Amino acid sequence: MRVISGKYKRRTFEVPRTFKARPTTDFAKENLFNVLNNLIDFEECHNVLDLFAGTGSISLELVSRGCARVVSVEREPSHHTFIYKVKEQLKEEGWLPLRADVFRYIEKCHDTFDLIFADPPYALSRLSELPDLILEKGMLAPDGLLILEHGKDNNFAHHPHFIQERIYGSVHFSFFGAQEQEASAEEA
Repeated sequence: MRVISGKYKRRTFEVPRTFKARPTTDFAKENLFNVLNNLIDFEECHNVLDLFAGTGSISLELVSRGCARVVSVEREPSHHTFIYKVKEQLKEEGWLPLRADVFRYIEKCHDTFDLIFADPPYALSRLSELPDLILEKGMLAPDGLLILEHGKDNNFAHHPHFIQERIYGSVHFSFFGAQEQEASAEEA
């Protein structure tokens, strides 16, 4: 796992080969963060959430770029342990790895986040519910951004909070805002 930019730029961390996680590819991750660089100021993101954190690659990138508090939610014990070890190695007090089921976490969450990234397994039966669960719970700050990584089988273009989709190979990122977006002229 390689860090693309920020204070840990070019640092690598060896992910155990036994992991079943499908990490976001370097190509997709680099392109995603190029887009985000034009949309947000990472140092102004005081509270960030990474759901289905997997190897912690996205969380690490967010920490490296200066996000003050990054919460990484991962259910798999070995993945959580790996994320926690990287956090301890870097001595990042603002990085909070939590071992929890994402859906239970959302249900009990009372925090508001400036940026939420979710990378569920593409075959997850409840994947299409995630934007509504997060937005209805009020977890996204008014000017916040929710990014959902998914495969080609999901299309969120008609979701009322949908902003845009970026596609990098087989990786799709759908962006959502806290406020409903105005319908385009074609839909009106």
